[in-house]
Amino acid sequence: MHFVSFLHLNFLWLVTASMIAGVMNAMAGGGSFLSFPAMLGMGVLPVQANATNTVALWPGQLTSLATLRGDVRRELLVPVGITCIVGGVTGAEVLLHTDQTTFLHIIPWLILGGTLIFGISGRVSQWIKARGEHEGERPIPTLPLMLSLFPVCFYIGYFGAGGGFLVMTILALFGMEDMHRLNAMKVFAALASNLCAIVTFVVTGNIEWRYCLVAMIFAGFGGWMGARLAKRIPGEVLRAFVVVTGLVIAAYFFWRQAHGA
Repeated sequence: MHFVSFLHLNFLWLVTASMIAGVMNAMAGGGSFLSFPAMLGMGVLPVQANATNTVALWPGQLTSLATLRGDVRRELLVPVGITCIVGGVTGAEVLLHTDQTTFLHIIPWLILGGTLIFGISGRVSQWIKARGEHEGERPIPTLPLMLSLFPVCFYIGYFGAGGGFLVMTILALFGMEDMHRLNAMKVFAALASNLCAIVTFVVTGNIEWRYCLVAMIFAGFGGWMGARLAKRIPGEVLRAFVVVTGLVIAAYFFWRQAHGA
């Protein structure tokens, strides 16, 4: 009886966390910091939990790209897309060949790293915006861009949290200053990398569909709510919430490791 109640509470948390993750991704990002641990709470093995969470949150990225499609730099779609395909599939394959225990030990470091990346992204955005006020967009060399983006796309395919902000930073370093274009290309890169990873996860049978579909529905609903609420809550408040959430969850996983949980 106690086990059944515990399972029900975990399922309720999965539903809630998925919806909040959808809201967070629509408004600021970082939704995986909640939805991934919730998937683990359902008893899904770490590698499969990460794969399932990636699939569940992907439709929200597709909706975002549809909204931002007018700001995409079309001349970069092919080189960035190719890099995302190679990097995303490679990252997904490495994930699937990672031992469950090893991945469980890596999790807190990945969450902490993603949180720190998210935390500094505000400063990066301000720097990008400041540059954009003084410089015009210039041509971006294709091969150096692809080589620079590959590690990021690999990371997105492997775990992903915070990867979008790395994409923005690299594009800014290569001369893209317009914030709308940066955001659109960030979404495209994350979407393409995750799509390739998703195909790999699905083909290899690593998705827990009974939990994935539930999370997908509520994350989609959360994304719709988040889009409506986005302009009502200050961006810094949202950023602080995501960072605190990530730090708390990373601390929890470190605590579990220290106590052999």
